[in-house]
Amino acid sequence: MSTTPIIEVDRLNVTYGDFHAVKDLSFEVRRGELYALLGTNGAGKTSTLETIEGHRTPTSGTVRVFGQRPQDRRAVRPRMGVMLQEGGFSPDLTVRESVRLIGRLTGRTDDVDRVLDIVELTDRSGRKVSQLSGGEKRRLDFATAVYGTPELIFLDEPTTGLDIQSRDAVWTTVDRLRENGATIVLTTHYLEEAQQRADRIGLMHQGTFHREGTVSELTRTLPAVIRFALPPMAPTLPLPAVVGVDGKVVVETFELQKDLHILLRWAHDHAVEMRNLEAGPTRLDEVFRAIGS
Repeated sequence: MSTTPIIEVDRLNVTYGDFHAVKDLSFEVRRGELYALLGTNGAGKTSTLETIEGHRTPTSGTVRVFGQRPQDRRAVRPRMGVMLQEGGFSPDLTVRESVRLIGRLTGRTDDVDRVLDIVELTDRSGRKVSQLSGGEKRRLDFATAVYGTPELIFLDEPTTGLDIQSRDAVWTTVDRLRENGATIVLTTHYLEEAQQRADRIGLMHQGTFHREGTVSELTRTLPAVIRFALPPMAPTLPLPAVVGVDGKVVVETFELQKDLHILLRWAHDHAVEMRNLEAGPTRLDEVFRAIGS
């Protein structure tokens, strides 16, 4: 992955009257990485993305995409694919006509049949948009982003409304695009997708970053967790823990391997069965829940 930034945001501010949606936000997205921009509702994600995509003018600060101002549509738009959270296709156009229209609007070239195959809409090519199911419309939205294999792709909630097979197909296509050098900016409420796939994450809250880093860097800010259940009359635990009335035990630790070893040795020495034992680092959703707490 190149360290050259494809997106540069420097002290970005976006205001709507008296409301300050984005506050002195600065970050970079490197060429070839998958960067997830996450946050609570009203955190400023949409305003940030709309500014980077060239749909909104910043109140102050600097945004550069490919070294250009996003508002320079002729220089930037043909190299950028955008999958919006909600598409805006004419209901009277067919699927094939809609995909062909994408090329005219973006200035990119591609084989319409290839794109229809990628988004699994080949057998729906002659149907009007109004006749598509919600999941099929979402796949058509995905076609707007991948048409012409752009260098930079924005995916806003790309798998919402899709079944498991369609979600897998979307990510297979994204993986293939990344292998060919594409840079991906992702927003999603499916935090497991970001945890599994993002190289780095910007976690927004109240207009700025609450935290930014790799998944490992973010999850290390909270303790790891060891969970298990004890039988009645078990001896005293060797570590501080929360023990429920049902015998379920939760141990939080910043030294997972060391404390897990202590517990396993204690269980062996006292012939205690630690039922349903689970141990692992904090999940991204726990980091997300800790925002503002």
